[in-house]
Amino acid sequence: MTLNMRNIGLFAAVALLFVLEGSLFLTVGPETGTRFTIFAGSWNSSLVIMNVCLISAIMALGVNIQWGYAGLFNTGIVGFVALGGLAPVLISSPVVPEVWTGGGIYRAVAGLIFGVGVVAAATMVYGRTTGRTRLLAMTALLVGGFFLYRAIIDPAITFIEANDPAKHGNIGGLGWPALISWPVGGLFAAAGAWVIGKTALGLRSDYLAIATLGIGEIIVAILKNEDWLARGVKNVIDIPRPWPVPDEINLQRASWFQDWVANMGWNPVTTSTILVKLLYGSLFVTVLAVILVGSELALRSPWGRMMRAIRDNETAARAMGKDVTRRHLQIFILGSAICGVAGAMLITLDGQLTPGSFTPLRYTFTIWLMVIVGGSGNNWGAILGAFLIWFLWIKVDPWGNALMWSVTQGMDDASGLKQYLIASAAQMRTITMGLILLLVLRFSPRGLIPEK
Repeated sequence: MTLNMRNIGLFAAVALLFVLEGSLFLTVGPETGTRFTIFAGSWNSSLVIMNVCLISAIMALGVNIQWGYAGLFNTGIVGFVALGGLAPVLISSPVVPEVWTGGGIYRAVAGLIFGVGVVAAATMVYGRTTGRTRLLAMTALLVGGFFLYRAIIDPAITFIEANDPAKHGNIGGLGWPALISWPVGGLFAAAGAWVIGKTALGLRSDYLAIATLGIGEIIVAILKNEDWLARGVKNVIDIPRPWPVPDEINLQRASWFQDWVANMGWNPVTTSTILVKLLYGSLFVTVLAVILVGSELALRSPWGRMMRAIRDNETAARAMGKDVTRRHLQIFILGSAICGVAGAMLITLDGQLTPGSFTPLRYTFTIWLMVIVGGSGNNWGAILGAFLIWFLWIKVDPWGNALMWSVTQGMDDASGLKQYLIASAAQMRTITMGLILLLVLRFSPRGLIPEK
């Protein structure tokens, strides 16, 4: 990032929003009735938004690597985030002894390994055969592999889902530290990206966008419907926190904490919640910093210059002897892995996996908006866009209600226009995001911090 007053001012303006949210209590509305919060005047609220901004910034960096470095139009981000979110469930959740002693977990894992093997074999057959031979071999392999896969895994699924479905009903986890689940989430997303990349990266950018959008929805649908894996729509709760983040209640009961807040004259409940969020934030900042430094070094390396050359002119890059398809697969896997790490971090922050919450609007469109607004091809721009867009995503809802109250307060309660305007406040978030996108594309098409 070029260190100039404009860029410093942009980051300072965004930082000011968080300061105002934490320090300034400002509401509007009727004296008696519902009042709408402009700024909460709560550092808890500011830190909640900040922590999700940090995770969103990591997602934006993953998308920026794919699009800004190589021009890959991936609209299936939600799928890779969801794959990453599955990692804390399988790695950090408590062990369910019954699925181990009954052998269900071994058969399920064997089925999954067999399924991956079928896909790998199909890939090899496709590359080494042609014409009618390819068609017959692929058909036999995929059809036969599917039935064998179901024969292996279906009994395991039945056994697992029948195991105390009110409490478990899923495969459970390994009980390992939550921090381990973050890189594992990246590996899950990378594995999914490899499979998708092998089949879809040969498509043109518009067809690639359609394919990845569909595949992302398929991944989310699997998480929603496969109860044995992650309880489906029943959700997985009480996912352990990463070290060194404590539970607020346990922290409040600690004698050293009680003595500390008593000496400082602070409220123990408020202090404990702020401290927990600061610890989460320190972990997220560390991960973001590592990914940012790595991304910046890669961007300025010969590899980064090669990726941008491929992005700008694939034909010329091929003429220079570059394996464009291989490089596209490489960067597709890398960007998806980063999104997977962010997905795992998000689930450990929430403490639960809710497959129904993985929507394209939140985890695809919004992330793309962050990159476009901040500046594609510029890592610092992606981070700026993440902080700005997510802050507005959260605050526009109460701001929209406050605006409509201000506009309609002089109107008759029976007025159809007043009722319409008040009802439209619920759509203010979507309208605002669309308006921001249009303004940026019109007046700063390369983003707030454009690529140099």
